[in-house]
Amino acid sequence: MAFESLSNKLSQALRHIRGKDKLSENNMESMLKEVRMALLEADVNYQVVKKLIADIKEEAIGQKVMTSLEPDQMVVKVVHDKLVELLGSDQTSLNLKQNGLSTIMMVGLQGGGKTTSVAKIANLLKTKQNKKVLLVACDLIRPAAIDQLKTLGESIDVEVFEKGVSISAEELVKQAKSYAHNNNFDVMIIDTAGRLHVDEPLMNELSAIKRIVSPEEILLVVDAMSGQDIINVAQSFHDLLAVTGLVVTKMDGDSRGGAVLSVKSLTDVPVKFVGEGEKVSDMDVFYPERLADRILGMGDIMTLVEKAEQTFDPDESQKIMEKMMNGTFDLDDMLKQMKLMKKMGPLSGVMKLIPGMSQIPGMNQIDDAQADNSMKMTEAIINSMTKRERKDPSILRNSHKQRIAKGSGTTVNDVNRLVNSFKKQKEMMGAMSRMAASGTMPNLDPKALERAQKMSKGQIPSFMRGRRF
Repeated sequence: MAFESLSNKLSQALRHIRGKDKLSENNMESMLKEVRMALLEADVNYQVVKKLIADIKEEAIGQKVMTSLEPDQMVVKVVHDKLVELLGSDQTSLNLKQNGLSTIMMVGLQGGGKTTSVAKIANLLKTKQNKKVLLVACDLIRPAAIDQLKTLGESIDVEVFEKGVSISAEELVKQAKSYAHNNNFDVMIIDTAGRLHVDEPLMNELSAIKRIVSPEEILLVVDAMSGQDIINVAQSFHDLLAVTGLVVTKMDGDSRGGAVLSVKSLTDVPVKFVGEGEKVSDMDVFYPERLADRILGMGDIMTLVEKAEQTFDPDESQKIMEKMMNGTFDLDDMLKQMKLMKKMGPLSGVMKLIPGMSQIPGMNQIDDAQADNSMKMTEAIINSMTKRERKDPSILRNSHKQRIAKGSGTTVNDVNRLVNSFKKQKEMMGAMSRMAASGTMPNLDPKALERAQKMSKGQIPSFMRGRRF
């Protein structure tokens, strides 16, 4: 997964200031040096890293540690806020018309996942916003792209407009635009041609299409695996077409991910969507704060809750929200949540949304088969405990652990790992709750507050107070 190495190294860097009474240049210097190296190794642009480190240092040094806040938590807040600023501060939604036809041009290089992204965004608009979407197969250079788009369209029950490859791109979009208007479509998404590199014929064709359809959005699809080249590609397309947003694909791949942190700062083009899988449903709206949370090992509770809402009934979603945010869950709750999360997709991906999970040794290397085996082992261990032990695992002594290991067919080390994992989750949730209670996290906006009130039946969990999602 992208950012895993960065997340681990940032967590290690913050150890330099733990236990300090005050932030100073001396106790910050070694930490900032490691943060700098972690960002550079993650492929973040040098100029971006230089400014980010300077901003963190200026804001953090000399700040008084609040009564309920440790110095490392103060720095986490500062780093978190600066990462959010770097990524774009606020999630940028699509600029669609309230009434009439809205047009989205999807552009990008060949092999970046453009055609698949067209279908993924169409699926989001259809299922989340109830839009009637028309896909236009305008990649006439690659005939297979037309067949691919038709197959994807059928899989999500979205119509595809195509006329083969014997027509010009300009004439195709003219006919598609007329067809979309006449048949009352809400959104038309054009899958344009790509090349292996930016060239003049490609750009001329894209410019012609833009003049004909006057799109509300021009989304550039970039591959997270391409590293710093994302910046160069984004700048080239932006200079000619005035790109309105990025769609970053393959965020689940083995990429360092740092270029994504650089592109908004250097090109002023916001990231609007991120793809993390092969399925048509594996596309999410980009939220800068959530990515910053995940990079800093805080998990991604709101994404977890949204996945839960799509899978479970409202009562189940509410219970997960309250347990996760109040930090009141026990081992029985932990097991129940793991079983529920299995329904939300591959465990290796879902478990990383839980605060503290990224800090557990080996978690970032776990694959889906390992995650499934780990869950089975966890279930066996918990089921071998007494009700009191599941409620409060701190009472476990070595003799208890030996009994549990024997009953579950595991080892004492396996039992210890589970107990330590549970403890780290509790500690992370406690730290995040204290940060929220002390008012050191951004404020919850009105819409998110209203949503949270509905989910918790009017009772906002303590962790959410003062928190902006």
